[in-house]
Amino acid sequence: MSRILAVDDEPSIVRLIQVSLTREGHDVITASDGREALAKAEAERPDLILMDVMMPYVDGFEAIRLLKEKAETRDIPVILLTAKRHDADMIRGIESGAASYLTKPFSPNALVALVSEILGNGDNQDGGARQ
Repeated sequence: MSRILAVDDEPSIVRLIQVSLTREGHDVITASDGREALAKAEAERPDLILMDVMMPYVDGFEAIRLLKEKAETRDIPVILLTAKRHDADMIRGIESGAASYLTKPFSPNALVALVSEILGNGDNQDGGARQ
């Protein structure tokens, strides 16, 4: 069982992630903004982070940058979840250190498959994007 941190300022998205991944046997912890995500990532040391890009206080791009600066959190893979569908946004996400990029709306099956792919191969840093 993996510990996954789900970060989104929309409670319905967080709930969808929780339900989908808990059914697969994962332990899901949550945060509602980038600041809370940074604190929980350091305290909880999750195996994976699912993070929205557009959030209050600290956006997903900045949160990844800050996570990658710390030795304790730099190796945690991050999947960005966002409604931003432009190639430039996807490239920015991957260049910021995201392991992958999943655009909203997403199906729970696509989410579960991507999480399994990333966790099943911890060195998978190819930056694959999913829509």
